[in-house]
Order: sequence, then C-alpha cells, then structure tokens
Amino acid sequence: MAQTSIVWLRRDLWLADHAALVAACAAGPVLPVYVLDDDTAAHRRMGGASRWWLHHSLAALDAALRAKGSRLILRRGKSDEVLAALAAECGAREVHALHHYEPWWRNAERAVAKRLTLHLHHGNYLAPPGTVLSGAGTPYKIYTPFWRALQERLPPPQPLPAPARIPAPATWPDSDSLDSWNLLPTSPDWAGGFREEWAPGEEGAFERLDTFLACAPKYQARRNFPAVEGTSRLSPHLAFGEISPATTWHRTAALGGSTGTFLGELGWRDYAQNVILQLPDYGARNAKAEFDQLAWREGPEAEADLAAWQQGRTGYPIVDAGMRQLWHSGWMHNRVRMIAASFLIKHLLIDWRRGEQWFWDTLLDADYGQNAVNWQWSAGTGVDANMFVRIMAPLGQSDKFDAAEYIRRWVPELAHLPEAAIHDPPLPVRGYPRKLIEHAEGRARALAAWQALKG
Repeated sequence: MAQTSIVWLRRDLWLADHAALVAACAAGPVLPVYVLDDDTAAHRRMGGASRWWLHHSLAALDAALRAKGSRLILRRGKSDEVLAALAAECGAREVHALHHYEPWWRNAERAVAKRLTLHLHHGNYLAPPGTVLSGAGTPYKIYTPFWRALQERLPPPQPLPAPARIPAPATWPDSDSLDSWNLLPTSPDWAGGFREEWAPGEEGAFERLDTFLACAPKYQARRNFPAVEGTSRLSPHLAFGEISPATTWHRTAALGGSTGTFLGELGWRDYAQNVILQLPDYGARNAKAEFDQLAWREGPEAEADLAAWQQGRTGYPIVDAGMRQLWHSGWMHNRVRMIAASFLIKHLLIDWRRGEQWFWDTLLDADYGQNAVNWQWSAGTGVDANMFVRIMAPLGQSDKFDAAEYIRRWVPELAHLPEAAIHDPPLPVRGYPRKLIEHAEGRARALAAWQALKG
C-alpha cells in the first residue's frame, strides 16, 4: 500500500488548481494539515481580522474536503515539529506544499525539509517569485520593467481541476477543534460587519469573482470611485488562497474593456512578493536608508493623533470614512487606502510602520508583501515609491472621486450635508471633530521635515 503524504496548507486554502494537492493525490493517501504556527511567525502572527477570516475559511475547507472523502487535520505549534509528529503517527515521510515567500514561511520550509522530504510546488502567483529576471539575470526592484517582463510569460498555465476524490489514509490522526483555537472575537464581538459583507472560503471566492466579471470591462473607469462597486473585492480571497491567480486571470482576461488594468493589479501582487524575496525585512525597515534619519513625530500628541486616525476622527471626511469602513468591514477601498496612508505619513508625520502595523491587524486581506510595498510606496521610502514631497490633498481627492455618498455611509454625522459641503464641512458639525491639522499646515510641516533630512 502506498504511503500517506501530508499536504501542508498555509495561505492556499483551495482545492481547484492546487498543485501540491494534485501531486499528493497521485502518490497515494493524503493527509491535509493546517498548522496554526504563531511561534515561527512571531511578531508577524496574524492579526485579529485575519484570524476571523481564517476560522471561517478553515471551516469551509474542511467541508469541501469531506465532500471528497477527506478531512482537514488541525494542529497548533511550530510547523516542523507538528508535521514531524504527524508523520510519525501516520507513517508519512513526504510533505507536499506550495511555495510561500514571507520570511517566516521560508524559515519554516527550511526547518521542515531538515526533518522530512518536502516537495514544494508553485501556484500562489502568476509566475514563481524570483524567476522574472532582467537581461542581466537580476531580479527587478521597479514595478514597470517587472510587469513588462512578467507579461512576456503570460498567460499563466491553465488551472488544474480539483481532484474528484481525495484518497484517505487508513486511519485519521486526532485533530484540534477549530473552536478551541479561539480565532473569533467574543468580548466584545466586533465582527458583525465582517459577517454582513463577506463569505470566506473557496465557494465565496468564486461567487465574488462571478460578481466582479459583470463589471470587469469597466474596471479602469470605476475603480477609483469609493462610492461605486468598481473594484473586485477579491483581495481577502487571494490573500488566503481561496482562489488561484491563474483562475482569476483566465476567467477575466478574455472579457476585454479595461480588464488589462485589473490584470496589472494581479501583477502588482506578484511584484510585492518579488520585493520581499529580495528584502525580507521590507515591512520593518526603510528601503532608502536616508529615511532612517527622518524626524517622525513621537510622544503623547502624536499618539493621540494616531488614535484619532485609527478611529476615523481626523476631521477629514474621506480619511475618516475609510478608517471606519476598515474597522466595520475589515476592508478599505484602494483609493481611500492611499489617501489615508498619505495623511498619516505626511499630514501627521507619523512613521509609516505604525500604519502598516494597524493595517496588519485590521485588514482581512493583510498580506505581508503588499502591505509593506504599499506603505513604503506611500511613504517614499521604498525601492519603487511615490516621492515624499508629493503630498495627496484629501479634500481635493474626495471631491475629484465623488466620495459624497461614501462619506454619508461611513460618517453618518455628516450625512445631512449637501455635496458642496460634505468634503470639507463647515464647523461646527454636531458630533464631528475639527481637523487635527489644516492641509497647508500639515503639508508645510512634512516638507520642513524633508528639508531637514536633506540638510
């Protein structure tokens, strides 16, 4: 009888187009395993929002596996130790998994490979990170030439179908109870808005994609308007690996219109992984060392401003709407993410890492590579970044992108204001705060810090 193989699942919680699962099924009985490894991730353990999604995604995956004659084994601890113990229990020697590129997962892969035979497969990205190289054979740090080179390798291979049946081992090892992991908030239960808006799991991912396909050809015209459902809202599903990028590409590419712009966003996702593969500490260290000397604001006043930003109480309606949307739903419109990030960094002169940490904890689509790359882009500190001196004007952005209805939804104390006033409300407005700082004053302070840095 063929030996059992372990399929080690991480951010790849799907059955369709799963190369590791297909390879394991071809070899014999399969033991699908998810290890909650907070030890290896350390300070990059999943935040509260991601843990909510993980609970429901694992429940959905277990149900899908059971429909194919299998089940999901849950264990908690260091990945290499847990997998080695499971292998001893079930007589397995080989582990199949998809490549992951976060530094802690690469460490875990090395540790597992010292104990067991580890087969790593590709499938989480359009092309394997680290393989899109310049003519000189070096990896790209700038997005535009990276995307140009990546396109020469596209489309990605056709997605693999999900196995019709998954061969089961003769006996099943014990599994943790998902509820025992306490991934869901209880006191208080702050996830009501999550439940209203999201359906984690592979089925939910395909439903979300189907909804997006109807408007995908108009993506470029609609994506920057937060009051319009113009984005795909696939990001949490992609972050948890509930649908493959190859599946997303092939379902979208033939629709015409401006779908090419959306496909470029999938390319940005690949780009971010290539950056962290080269610079593993990108989420914690300025790529441009000169910014290490920037005089970020610190102390009680800066902390109070940070708290106001987190709570959506800055006095800038477009920023506050975005931050409240994030807290309620675990997601924020991409244009508003840029505005909110720029406001924290430039207007409030608070270190981008404080914002990155907040997004890591509160975003359902928290992804180390994209979170780090996007924050360093906004801060001007990244290898490919907006210039620090380019400071977004939140009031102008709000008007330009017709955010009135978006503000009315998320900042209800301003809902009664006419469109001419809602972007920059005349004060006082009952229940709404004054601006933490005027735009001109915040801009001048940021530019002064920049000039001091440049000497």
